[in-house]
Amino acid sequence: MAQTTKRALAASLKKLLKERPLDNITVKDIVEDCEVNRQTFYYHFQDIYDLLLWVFTTEAEAVIADNKHAGTWREGFLNTFRYVKENRGMILHIFRSNGREHLDRYLYSMVQQFLADVLEENDKGLNVSDGDKAFIADFFKYAFVGIMLDWISSDMKEDPETIVDRVARLLEGEFRHALEKFSK
Repeated sequence: MAQTTKRALAASLKKLLKERPLDNITVKDIVEDCEVNRQTFYYHFQDIYDLLLWVFTTEAEAVIADNKHAGTWREGFLNTFRYVKENRGMILHIFRSNGREHLDRYLYSMVQQFLADVLEENDKGLNVSDGDKAFIADFFKYAFVGIMLDWISSDMKEDPETIVDRVARLLEGEFRHALEKFSK
């Protein structure tokens, strides 16, 4: 029952985000659209940003779940672009709001974990410290998320496949190469 209620609240937030910016949505708007009371909302979430994080966590992570590996990272990155494009109205309303940092923070967190998994697979036979692997993941994370945020800010005009193909071409072999530079 709790998951059903959370999904219903999430659907209401997503519906409202297609219509207006995050800054113009209140808990009252969500509960009225969802036809539940405020207490129900606060039983599940601390605030709208907590609900937004739950939406990202449950939906966006499902998009890359099977593609967090050295051989499939390209597909995971492309699926992330596709998810953003499919939810264009919602993402743009978040991107252009005072709550944008929640989108940025989530993207950085998701890509950090995604890259950590890819780097771990590329680390075979190398002796790279966890701190150095985290540094390498951070470096690539800022590139990946920066490209995505730039694409969002330009109204998602460029084809995601083209962007990801360019990134893949640029990074072919680079994860392993970066790890080799830090190997002891």
